[in-house]
Amino acid sequence: MRLFLLILLCAMCVPAQAETVVVRGRSTVIMGSAQDAAVVLARRGALVHTGCGQTEGIGFSTVSAQKAISNSCYWGKRKAIDIGVARGARGWYAVVRYQ
Repeated sequence: MRLFLLILLCAMCVPAQAETVVVRGRSTVIMGSAQDAAVVLARRGALVHTGCGQTEGIGFSTVSAQKAISNSCYWGKRKAIDIGVARGARGWYAVVRYQ
């Protein structure tokens, strides 16, 4: 019976894609694109910085994707190099990575 449960448990485990999301303690480091990060924020319904190692702005809007981008930190003050937006249950989540 124990062997069956162990095999069942192993069959249900799916390895994470390390290039996209790495979880350390309570923080999440998202190493993929800004779009990958925006999707994670939208799924969580939380507006938190992703710890990608770059200058990053995050934004939220219930109105539109463009408004979420313009609400992001540093928007209009730095040159954006990667922008991602995803729709969550409560609105639009944006991640903008800057030079």
